[in-house]
Amino acid sequence: MKKTVHVVGAVIENDAQQILCAQRSPSMSLANLWEFPGGKIEAGETPQQALKREIMEELDCVIDVGDKVEDTTYEYENVIVRLETYKAKITEGAPIAKEHAQLIWKKRIELPALEWAAADIPAVEQLTK
Repeated sequence: MKKTVHVVGAVIENDAQQILCAQRSPSMSLANLWEFPGGKIEAGETPQQALKREIMEELDCVIDVGDKVEDTTYEYENVIVRLETYKAKITEGAPIAKEHAQLIWKKRIELPALEWAAADIPAVEQLTK
């Protein structure tokens, strides 16, 4: 039986109505695909707490977590991923790619042009409706 992983992703929007997109590094699984930054929910954490911790670890930023965007379960070859995405705003710091290959800001209409990890696609579709 495949392992199920519960993860969270931040849909971080700036004042110019652009959304932060993170490219997975070549050494990660799903290498070079795009995703919303975030990560695994640890035992005892709420999705919001996990998202704040992960964004601090990955991007060196403090965020406020807003409304849920999407809740998706996707079955990859080796793992089942449940991804909850939330709107977020940076309250302190500027994003630094500590784990990702690169970070870029894109307008909603530009999001579908990137090659997204499968679990992130429903959130992209939700944002570009």
